[in-house]
Amino acid sequence: MATIFSRIINGEIPCHKIAEDSEFFAFLDINPIAAGHTLVVPKQEIDYIFDLNDDLLGRMMAFAKKVAKAQQRAIPCKRIGLTVIGLEVPHAHIHLVPIQKESDIYFGKEKIKVTQEELAQTAENIRSEYK
Repeated sequence: MATIFSRIINGEIPCHKIAEDSEFFAFLDINPIAAGHTLVVPKQEIDYIFDLNDDLLGRMMAFAKKVAKAQQRAIPCKRIGLTVIGLEVPHAHIHLVPIQKESDIYFGKEKIKVTQEELAQTAENIRSEYK
């Protein structure tokens, strides 16, 4: 059975897409811990990020870097924090989170409340900076 991320990539579940290429897909997290919280996933369904072969992992990080640069231009923040947790969905993924301080990337805190309209605008702002 396809993961929720594969279903998003295949267009079966709507998302606020940021970027994609032939191997990777980036979209906003619908339960973000910060405005602009983005997920980067390989299109190939592989459970654990460290099961990706080295070349694919390297290309995924390069793709994530481009997304992070766009986030940083679009969203006022000090940095884009990166984390890999990988327990909630059995599909390798990276969280890119705009942060002002280290505690901004704490996943145990309450998620922020955002509307679909706010997500759409945030996605558009990031996409407009993606180069």
